[in-house]
Amino acid sequence: MFLSDDFLLTNQWAKKLYHSYAKKMPIIDYHCHLSPKEIYENKAFTNLTEAWLSGDHYKWRLMRACGVPEEKITGHASDYEKFYAWCQTVPKIIGNPLYTWTHLELKRFFQIDLLINEENALKIWEQANKRLTEPAFRRREIAKNANVTVICTTDDPIDELVYHQLLAKEEPDLKVLPAFRPDAALNLTRDTFSEWVANLARVVGQPIADYSSLIRALSQRIDYFHQHGCRLSDHGLDHLSYHPASEKELEQIFQKALLNETLTQTEIDAYRSETLNRLIALYHARGWTMQLHLHAYRNCNTQAFTRLGPDTGYDGINDQPLSSHLQRLLDHADKTDQLPKTILYSLNPNDYPLLLALMGSFQKETAGKLQLGSGWWYNDTRAGMREQMTQLADGGVLGNFVGMLTDSRSFLSYTRHEYFRRVLCELIGEIVERGEAPEDVNLLGTLVEDICYTNAQHYFGFFEKEA
Repeated sequence: MFLSDDFLLTNQWAKKLYHSYAKKMPIIDYHCHLSPKEIYENKAFTNLTEAWLSGDHYKWRLMRACGVPEEKITGHASDYEKFYAWCQTVPKIIGNPLYTWTHLELKRFFQIDLLINEENALKIWEQANKRLTEPAFRRREIAKNANVTVICTTDDPIDELVYHQLLAKEEPDLKVLPAFRPDAALNLTRDTFSEWVANLARVVGQPIADYSSLIRALSQRIDYFHQHGCRLSDHGLDHLSYHPASEKELEQIFQKALLNETLTQTEIDAYRSETLNRLIALYHARGWTMQLHLHAYRNCNTQAFTRLGPDTGYDGINDQPLSSHLQRLLDHADKTDQLPKTILYSLNPNDYPLLLALMGSFQKETAGKLQLGSGWWYNDTRAGMREQMTQLADGGVLGNFVGMLTDSRSFLSYTRHEYFRRVLCELIGEIVERGEAPEDVNLLGTLVEDICYTNAQHYFGFFEKEA
């Protein structure tokens, strides 16, 4: 039966583990792209299109693949026309996780049990929009009603964290914490680099005229973020090429970048490598977890990027060499015992074995210090989640896994945690049924609870007070 209480739970152990253990656990959403301003303002959504389709490039890609004109995706068509176009798309995407997710969101949040199609479009639109006027559908209430205890947003070093501070004072039931994402500091070839450096100087109240003052400024921002609850950094490293450089070389490269002069690939790689080295040491000193998002292939369609900009559904998967460059980055930090807790995500699932083998060479001091990140983006499907967890169990320690995150811009995406937990319980149930694990409900229940919540609670230390 479609989306029954036992959907995805294909054996008795899966059902027992999900309903008795996984289902009740709170959610720590330690990586997402929600707006802290929107969370603080806690406004109601205008309609279902704003709540469901706005900014959701997962859906946009499928609509394009079904021939929906761009006018009804990101263009000037009415909100109902965009919603109706999505309803026309959904019946065609059976087998895609969005078919399940979309219906699950409708069922869990709105208590609407209709199939999404042209025939039911108006009924769904009217019923959902009526519910969206209720206080329970404001941004924060959606998260709290989904049993979310922590949300980590993704924030530029120059962000003043105003809304995080306001939320910390006014919201006792939901921690909304920043995560430090210094991609702008590493992307020195962008036209906006010198402007960003000037903004960083303004925020720290000191001029940034050389490379060493840049690092000092970033260090100050790390301290500032830490004071406001930040315990994670994050990097989008679509291509990693490790190349060491001297301080003199770094200074020359930095000055050229400020003047928007042409840089060689070796200079670009050297600047990024050495800046990462310094940031990694700063993260370690603060006890942070570092997240590296690897092997996205951004903005593949030049025409679409020119017209719509980034994060609109035109990214792919990268397959550049990775292992030796990542080894040198991790080893540089480990030589001086400055390697922080690290989560490695790759958009290319072919990287999982090499990442696990490399991680195993640097594990020490902390259980699961280096983590294979959850199935990310194109891999947060049932098949992708199972592959990630199977590889982790084969080549690492599944019991140390810090579990799922939404990586989403949508407040309705918390059902992805339910989906993940069902897949997890299905997978463990299969292991038991094959006779590879004992039929020990306490052992298996604890394992499930740890992966769903407890590991993340201990690993990130969001609830620990500093001495």
